[in-house]
This record gives sequence, structure tokens and C-alpha cells, in this order.
Amino acid sequence: METQDCELYKYNSSFYLVKKETPSYFAKDFLDVELDDDHVAWLNFNSFKDKESIESLCQNLGIDKISIENIFNQSRRPKVEENKGYIFFSVISALPSNDKDELLQKDQITFFLSKDYLLSLQAIDGEHFKDLKSRIEKNRGKIRTKKSDFLLYRTLEAIVDNYFEVLDVISTNIDEIDQILHSSEDKSLLLKIELERRKLIELKKIASPMLDISIQLVNNDSPFIEINNQQYFNSLQHSCSHVLTEIESQKQVLDGMANFYYAAQGQRMNEIMKILTIVSSIFIPLTFIAGVYGMNFENLPELKWKNGYFICLGVMFLIGACLVAYFVSKGWIKKKDYTKQE
Repeated sequence: METQDCELYKYNSSFYLVKKETPSYFAKDFLDVELDDDHVAWLNFNSFKDKESIESLCQNLGIDKISIENIFNQSRRPKVEENKGYIFFSVISALPSNDKDELLQKDQITFFLSKDYLLSLQAIDGEHFKDLKSRIEKNRGKIRTKKSDFLLYRTLEAIVDNYFEVLDVISTNIDEIDQILHSSEDKSLLLKIELERRKLIELKKIASPMLDISIQLVNNDSPFIEINNQQYFNSLQHSCSHVLTEIESQKQVLDGMANFYYAAQGQRMNEIMKILTIVSSIFIPLTFIAGVYGMNFENLPELKWKNGYFICLGVMFLIGACLVAYFVSKGWIKKKDYTKQE
């Protein structure tokens, strides 16, 4: 039995309809039954399981073969392509991973925009458009009064909002690492810092093409995008720029944390070396005295002293005490916590 991996949102200012069906159903009936001039039709695919039906639908809509192949292939460069009757492009979505030790959840989403419809195809259901669907159903905002180009803007805005959601999760993880960093010597902290850095690098690779797409849409003179809606795509461009700026800001924070980690480790090593040096400095002269009087020569005058042992111990104790007092006066022996900031 086929699964209902597709959903159709069909609406205007006074009406909306939601239909969940199989890909094969829409491959047959979308063009002839669902499309008309009085409604905007948004057909969203949440799976590529029925590749044959997707190809059949696209062929019925007049989409060329190369564009159809690009749906299932990873896009190499961000580019808005314009063909007869539609424009199309692909972007990469991103969502936080369910596991903190994993990178991002991502998927390529391909859009086909025409005057009366928007076709969006994604390999997995990432639930990027939950709020957008609610807007259509509850008639919130101006979505139901606008055409398919405004719907495209809203879908892209939802994907960019997911970028910010990823950034928020990464920022929370960074704050947790920062708190541990100043109160613990956990050796796994560096690995956690590197993991968050890799997430930011991956998110940047995802968000940069989205910025390029938004710039191309702003500068696009396609008849499928109304001039008075260009302002929304311009806002989308600014949001993408903000994402990239925030990514660089968080990367600088991680760089600072990594430097602090190495500095703290170096400071701890210096403390250890200082303690070892002080102990060595105290015991070297004592070891020298013990070594001198531990020699097996017969003519050692002090060996005949009645209280020589106690005198030798007293001298050794006095030397050790003087050295300790000297180190204290120089501030070399003092308890400090180098893991806390002043």
C-alpha cells in the first residue's frame, strides 16, 4: 500500500483545502483537477520513495528532463534557473541533531515556482513548514491574499528560521561548555568544542548558498515574482546575512574557549613544574650534605663528633626552612586557583 507522502494546500482569500494523498494520485490529477487560476496550489513531497510518480508529475507540468534529474542529485552550486513556465532551484535545509554528539540533520529541498503553483520536494519530512501550514489553515497574516511567489518567500523564510534554531542549540551547547571549562579539567571539553565548531562550519556551508539564492531572487526579473514582493526576498537576504554573521561570531567564541583551554592547561603545567622546582631546590642542598657524609672515607673528622648527627640534621633543617621562607617572601609558594577568572 502506498504511503501518503504528499500534501496539497490549495487556497485563496476565502477558501483553503488540505489534501494528503499518494504521489501517484497527484501525478495523475494535479494538473487537470487541482490547478486553476482562482487558487494558489502548494504541493509538498516528503519522500522520494515513488520516484516514478514524481517524474511523471513533473513531465505533466512541462518540467524538462534536466530539471527533474536535479531533484534527486545533490546541487553543486546555488543557482536560480528559469525555464518556460517556471523557475527552479535547490537549497539545503538544516535542523538540530537529536544527539549532541552528532552533526546536523540536513536535506536538499528543490522548489519549482509557477504563476499558480509551488512545488517543493524533500527526501525526508523535516517539518520545516509547520508554522506556514498553520498560517494557511488559520488565515493568519497575508499569506492567503498573496500569490505563489509570496508562498515561496514564506517557505524559504521557514528554512532560514531553522538555521537560527540550529544556532540557538549550538549557542546553548557553547554556554554549557563554557561553564564546565571554568570549573573542571575535563579532557573531553576540547572534543566538544571541536564538535560545535564543525557544526558551525557545516551550517555555514548550508547557509551560504541560501544567501546566494536570495540575492538572485531579489535581482530576478522573472514574471513569476511580482515587483511589490521583492521587498520580502530582500528581507530574506538580510536574514541569511545575519545567520552567517552569527556563525562567525560563535566561531570566534569557540576559538577563544579553545585558547583558554590550552592556556589553562599550560598554566596548570607551569604550576606543577613550579612545585617540582621548589621541592628540588630545597632537597638538592640537603641531598648534597647527606651525600658528603655518606661517603666511606676513613678520615672524615665530623664522624667522630659526639653530636654530629644532630648538628647535621639541624643544619639541614635550617637550610630547608631558610629556602622555604625565601620562596614565600618571593611569592613563589602561594595557593592560587588558575581555573577561575577574577
